[in-house]
Order: sequence, then C-alpha cells, then structure tokens
Amino acid sequence: MSRIFITGSTDGLGLAAARTLMKEGHDVVLHARSRERAAAISEISSAALGLVIGDLASATETRSIAEQVNAIGRMDAVIHNAGIYLERSRGETPDGHAKTLAVNVLAPYLLTAWITRPDRLVYLSSGMHRSGSSALDDIDWKKRPWNASQAYSESKLYIATLAAAIARHWPDIFSNAVDPGWVPTKMGGAGAPDDLEMGHLTQTWLAASGDGAAKVSGGYWYHRQRREAAAEVGDPGFQDALVEKLRELTGIRLFDERR
Repeated sequence: MSRIFITGSTDGLGLAAARTLMKEGHDVVLHARSRERAAAISEISSAALGLVIGDLASATETRSIAEQVNAIGRMDAVIHNAGIYLERSRGETPDGHAKTLAVNVLAPYLLTAWITRPDRLVYLSSGMHRSGSSALDDIDWKKRPWNASQAYSESKLYIATLAAAIARHWPDIFSNAVDPGWVPTKMGGAGAPDDLEMGHLTQTWLAASGDGAAKVSGGYWYHRQRREAAAEVGDPGFQDALVEKLRELTGIRLFDERR
C-alpha cells in the first residue's frame, strides 16, 4: 500500500480521491486550507495517516505544509489537486502575486521543490489549458487588465507544462497531468456534465495503481485515456522558459541547471 498526500482534500475531487484511496487501503495525508476547513472533514481525517493545514496562497504557509508532510514521512505519491477557478479580481497574496497564479501554479511548484521527492506526481490541469497564452512576460497579471477565465486557462497550461517538464528532468519518477473534466463539484457547479467519479479515479489510478498502463510519465490524461495536450506542453523550450519564470517569481530552483 502507498502513502499519498492530496492537496485541497476537504471537498470536491480531492475529498473523493482521498475516500477512494483510503477504501483501497492506502495511507492518505489530507490537506485543509484552515482549521475551520479541517473541522468539516473530522470524520475522514480521524482515519487518515495525517492532516496538514496551510493556505496555498502564501509561500510561508506552503513551506509549512511541506514541512508538515515531510515530518510524517516520505510519500509514495503526491496529488496536486487544490485549485481556484474564476477569481473576481487579480487579488494580492502575501507575496504580491495574483491569487490564481499563486494557488494553481506557484504552490504546486514550491511543494514539488520542498516535499521529499515521491515516486509519483499528479497535477490537475483542465481542458481550458488550450486557451492559455504561451506569452510568459506577464504571467502574474501585473500589466494586463484582469481576465479571470484567461488567468485560469493559463494557470492550467502552466501546470500541465510543469508536469511534462518534471517528467523530462526527473526520469526516475512518474509525473502526469490530468484533465478531470467539467464535473459537478463546488467549483464546477451542479450542472456540470462530466462524470464526477471518473473525474477523480484517474488521479487515484495514476497515484497508486500497479497497472502497467498507469506507471508511465509525461502524459496528459482524461478519464484514464491519454489525450493530446496543447503543443506548448510538450515543447522543451517552453517548459524551460516557464520553469525559469517560476524560479524568478519564487526564488526557488527546481531543477539542477546542468541538466
């Protein structure tokens, strides 16, 4: 059985994935943004391996999350599930970043750098990533007029690209991106047309399955089927440019620059 950490596991896809993995006998570490959010899942958290608390909009709290996870022990897999959708404004995190970028991209990047490296990494993207711009000069939305949908699309392009970059730089682990579909969660809304169960079962399968089909890297997945991602995702030049931009914004280097 595996040890698996899931960000944003107090509701929606993250909570569904946690329940599924725990039923399969895996040891799951849950994550809540606050103690109030943690209280809402007391029933499941009492059966989990651990529960860590911290707001992914803050680099300081993100560092604390990583430290809490590392104190529990090395994970076999991490599912980067947490995300935010249509923010009304750019917002301003404690570190001065756009909130959508901070939660959807910078936090997974930092957690990847700070959590003891697992065997498998799963990052949640979206079909909307195909609408994301490949221009990287203003990914923090300091110059452009705020556009919530475009910011979300770009964040999902970046996270899919990060997953592909990790697969290229760290060939000893499995790193994949998942499009869960437009599913009826709090984020997706009650009228969302896609299958909620398949929306989370792809993540759990990639994180813990012994199936040879799941033990691959560099894929973009939808309902356990590999799909073609936007061209930028598989472009090593774009991957490296994005990772360098994330290093500039966070001050943290993810890859050895010699590779």
